[in-house]
Amino acid sequence: MRQLIDLKIDYAFKLIFGKQGNEPILMAFLNATLKLPPENQITTVTLLNPELNKEYNHDKKSVMDIRAVTNEGIHVNIEIQLANKHDMERRTLYYWAKMYTLQMREGMSYQELANTITINILDFNYIYQTRNYHSVFRLFEKEEGFELTEALEIHFIELPKLLVKWRERLVSPWEDLLARWLFLLEGSENEEILKTLEEIAMQDPVLNQAMEEWEKSSDDPKIREEYYDRRKAVLDEMAAVREAELRLREAIRQSKKEGREEGREEGKKEGREEGKKEGKKEGSEEEKKKVTKKLLEKGMDFKSISDITGMSEEEIKNLR
Repeated sequence: MRQLIDLKIDYAFKLIFGKQGNEPILMAFLNATLKLPPENQITTVTLLNPELNKEYNHDKKSVMDIRAVTNEGIHVNIEIQLANKHDMERRTLYYWAKMYTLQMREGMSYQELANTITINILDFNYIYQTRNYHSVFRLFEKEEGFELTEALEIHFIELPKLLVKWRERLVSPWEDLLARWLFLLEGSENEEILKTLEEIAMQDPVLNQAMEEWEKSSDDPKIREEYYDRRKAVLDEMAAVREAELRLREAIRQSKKEGREEGREEGKKEGREEGKKEGKKEGSEEEKKKVTKKLLEKGMDFKSISDITGMSEEEIKNLR
């Protein structure tokens, strides 16, 4: 099997879908994701942040999302997440709001603000209420279900659910256009998927362009070097989050164990009990501080650290 770069790494994904010259690929993906009828298909798209090497060199931990504007003025943000940071709802609302409000200029009316769409591609299961791999959220009235505005639209695409449906023969990239594009993100690790895409590409010129760009980028030594650097940074951050979760879980388990052992001891005085409870509390706080300092050293942002440890952002800033 050829050594193709993994398009689930945001750097590689942006190389194919967010680079100038590859606008037809992005348009095909957006038309499939938004399920637009033929008469309303996106025909042109302008990339708002096409820079890749410059962005990458300045900050290897930067969010390499794709921001674009369609021919109808709709603003779109696409981001890939490999690990569940347990803050996706608020995180995606924050980025949606940022993109929406940045449109405002002096003298501009609110009516001129364009519809804004956020698309989150997740390499983990997140929305437990449904087996569908593609979920779309908008603003609706709670009782009667009518829509407040078309300005807000948020998509969650869960790749593991897509693979389950594919294995169950409930979805086919030959028929499902969105599945076809998402399968590109799995092709570097699955020979069957890759062969299927190559067959489809013989009939789909835009998919064929994407496949050729993918192969060309994978063969470029400079791109591979930057890809592996970015991949390491992403995986290191994932490992740091996982390590922090495990350390906190172990600290909580140990604290509970000590509490049970102390509870079985006889003849304890009330003052001694209170002292040990306070000691356990202080020990737990110290563990949180150790984990927090380690995550700060890894370059993680205050919000993510706060979600993991339960410490306030102000406490985290003081530790830094």
